[in-house]
Amino acid sequence: MTTARAYALDELNKETTFGGIGKTKAREIPRIDMSRFETRKAEIADQLWKASTEIGFFQLANHGIPQEQIDEAFAMTERFFALPHATKAKYPMAPGSNTGWEYKSQVRPSTGTADNKESFQITLTRMKKLWPSGDELPGFKAVMLAFERANWALGMKVLSCFALKLGFAPDFFTDCHDPMSPEYQSTLRLLHYLPMSNAKPDDFTGWRAGAHTDFDCLTLLHQRTGQGGLQLCPGKESGELAWTDVEPLPGLITCNIGDMLMRWSDDQLQSTLHRVRMPRADEYLGPRYSLPFFCQANKDAVIQGPGKRYAPITAHDYLQQRIAANFAK
Repeated sequence: MTTARAYALDELNKETTFGGIGKTKAREIPRIDMSRFETRKAEIADQLWKASTEIGFFQLANHGIPQEQIDEAFAMTERFFALPHATKAKYPMAPGSNTGWEYKSQVRPSTGTADNKESFQITLTRMKKLWPSGDELPGFKAVMLAFERANWALGMKVLSCFALKLGFAPDFFTDCHDPMSPEYQSTLRLLHYLPMSNAKPDDFTGWRAGAHTDFDCLTLLHQRTGQGGLQLCPGKESGELAWTDVEPLPGLITCNIGDMLMRWSDDQLQSTLHRVRMPRADEYLGPRYSLPFFCQANKDAVIQGPGKRYAPITAHDYLQQRIAANFAK
């Protein structure tokens, strides 16, 4: 008889109970127009707050990142993962770093099995010796640096709305995610879910990425039209899991609240469970690429909400506990 592993964080212990297939349910994902941000900030903040306290997911329209830049980042991502395995292995993810390349090594507490994917994490303060060379992949570093900063800037706009609603200073979260600090740890992640080559019937059950909540404050997710699979589950209903497909649509960035911000808001903002299901046999069966940007507070930022519901914890200590649980050997 095996005993379920106990974690130091309540968020992780909760995650271990969410490994089942569950049912599906249609839900509306709020869509928020970010145009004329400065003049409409109070209105946008109200919409973000409503979405984030009720479902924890929303999609941004007119967000300001050009589609050409997103397409360029996806094209470069494909080129990276097409490199020989031996080349990618020169840039491995070091334990506890959440930076570098890994292949089928992320094990979710919800499933106890490795996700069917490979990834490359870009955390700017930890990239020494981790950038592919110009001979291996020309232009990669320039494209990803520009894309990282564009996502950071958009993420700070969204987080400034939450600062407004929580009663924090206007640039509170921007200062806590300062990219000029050596403590910076926000991360751009390149994801390659493996194709369903020579798939057997059993291969279509389960998930490409097991059920989980994100570690961070806010996730900005870029998806490609036709490469779906993302599902969310706001909570248990009648004792059963009910999952909703989040279709990738042109011009929209899908966002979700992470556990850091949920704690920072004294649990007012909801960090929502999500996963990537396997495709059905009648769906696109090729590789799936996605590009999430994780707004993770600087290591020295202290996480504590205005109501002090939880004891203070640094973002470094919080993130290390989450990484250790997901990449435990």
